Amino acid sequence: MFIAMNRFEIAPGREEVFEKLWRERESHLEEVPGFREFHLLRGATTGESTLFASHSVWDSRAAFEAWTESENFRKAHANARAPKGTYLGHPKFEGFDVVL
Repeated sequence: MFIAMNRFEIAPGREEVFEKLWRERESHLEEVPGFREFHLLRGATTGESTLFASHSVWDSRAAFEAWTESENFRKAHANARAPKGTYLGHPKFEGFDVVL
């Protein structure tokens, strides 16, 4: 199994906009071989930002990598833009092979 996570630093006051974007987007993940589940996680809020993480579970690293090179990936990310000032920098990717 493989877990893929992206961490997002979101500007204060933009959390609802960011959550709505994820809630309403067409991810096309259900059509992808090897996809198991997805969660959007909301973390700590400081005076500077709110931390979010996208968390997807895959049968394998190969299944995840195949998705990132697919037409479904391009479609899912084509309309994933938030209003200017929402993101405080680029997302930070972290990938994990499940050990236990």
